[in-house]
Amino acid sequence: MGTRGPIPKRGEERRRRNKDDGPALVQAPFVPVGVPDLPEPDPDWHPIAVDWYLSLQESGQAVFYQPSDWAMARYAAELMSRGLSSDRPPNGQYVAALNSVMTSLLTTEGDRRRARIELERKKESPALASVSPLEAYRDLASG
Repeated sequence: MGTRGPIPKRGEERRRRNKDDGPALVQAPFVPVGVPDLPEPDPDWHPIAVDWYLSLQESGQAVFYQPSDWAMARYAAELMSRGLSSDRPPNGQYVAALNSVMTSLLTTEGDRRRARIELERKKESPALASVSPLEAYRDLASG
């Protein structure tokens, strides 16, 4: 697993590039490629657990998942669903255990950075300036 301590900065945010930070950084595409056909979420699961499970299939770190990881994701979704559907409030030990499973699946950006994995962000094309304010100014100037 990754290191402890503060979450490392993204590669493009770092100033010093001459210091060896340990293992090489792995970059993955933003959209996963080659995700296997997975079982549908259990219809009895809580809606939040269903959303979480389905979001893993669309996340970039899914390219690193093996069948055992997907089985762990189903287990985590089942745990999450049982906790959310319970009449009792969740206790700290339950929340910590669920958080540990989710961390091992690299579900947050901090978890991925600690494991030296970065998802490539979508490249946004620069927006071109609108011409309409210039045309309105010309109309006002011409009378």
